[in-house]
Amino acid sequence: MKFNNAEDTIQLSPLWQGERFPDGRPKVPSSVLGRLGRITLEEAWGPLWSRGYHYQFEGDLKIIHPDKVMVGRAVTAVMVPKRPDLHDTLLNYGHEQEDRRGFFNQWVIDSLEEEDVVVIDMFDKIYQGTYVGGNLSTAISTRTKTGGAVIWGGIRDNQQITQIENINVYYRGSDPTAIADVTMVGMNVPARIGRAVCLPGDVVLGTPAGVIFIPAHLAELTATHAEKSQVRDVFGFARLNSRTYTTAQIDAAWTTAMWQDFMQWFETDKAAAAYRHLTWEHELEEARRNENSGPSSDVRL
Repeated sequence: MKFNNAEDTIQLSPLWQGERFPDGRPKVPSSVLGRLGRITLEEAWGPLWSRGYHYQFEGDLKIIHPDKVMVGRAVTAVMVPKRPDLHDTLLNYGHEQEDRRGFFNQWVIDSLEEEDVVVIDMFDKIYQGTYVGGNLSTAISTRTKTGGAVIWGGIRDNQQITQIENINVYYRGSDPTAIADVTMVGMNVPARIGRAVCLPGDVVLGTPAGVIFIPAHLAELTATHAEKSQVRDVFGFARLNSRTYTTAQIDAAWTTAMWQDFMQWFETDKAAAAYRHLTWEHELEEARRNENSGPSSDVRL
């Protein structure tokens, strides 16, 4: 086997048609990451759930900076309990055949790029399952600039990590012991974080509610759907406050008159300025069809 094999990683993400890193991971554009960083977890969840991606969210995690949003591209690894023959074989292979240095967790962190998030399936091990401490978290900060880590296991040196402001870390628990008796069996392979599945190159969106893993090929679509939902809510709140419409009207399928009102607001109100890259031809056409064919429901994703 090979650790971080580009051919294997490319095979895992055939629906991605864009640029890739040398290790094969999809490289979702920084502009899309920025857009996803401004939406809520629920807004990201909707488009994924409606497309059959039901195992992308995990909320049962502690957070180093619970008031900060984290977004980045996933670098994954899977750890298992130590079995001596397997452990020695894989550790020696990495050292001798791939010229890697140190322990398994250092190999992963040494591979990180800017805007990456390391995602580790540590089989929920906390005692002697501390994947990062102060030193490796500092390395994550230096390499990723704005990323962080999601660890289905433990961390140590919490007080030191808390002082690192530019990244975030999601984890199951903390312990003063160092990492021990674990073996990495895959790097940039599918990883399970609780009830969620993460592939290398997924966009990791971490919020106070937990983390969601957005498949790379759905990242821009998710951003667009989420932003449309967000800006419609901004408009809806404004019109509810002015008593222009009732909640029933806002929550139902909009009439063409309501869409015309929205478009005038969208093109002129400063509250909509950040959303003006969005287009609405499909929604306007759907409203016209609905009025011509009678009442129908509007499913907002």
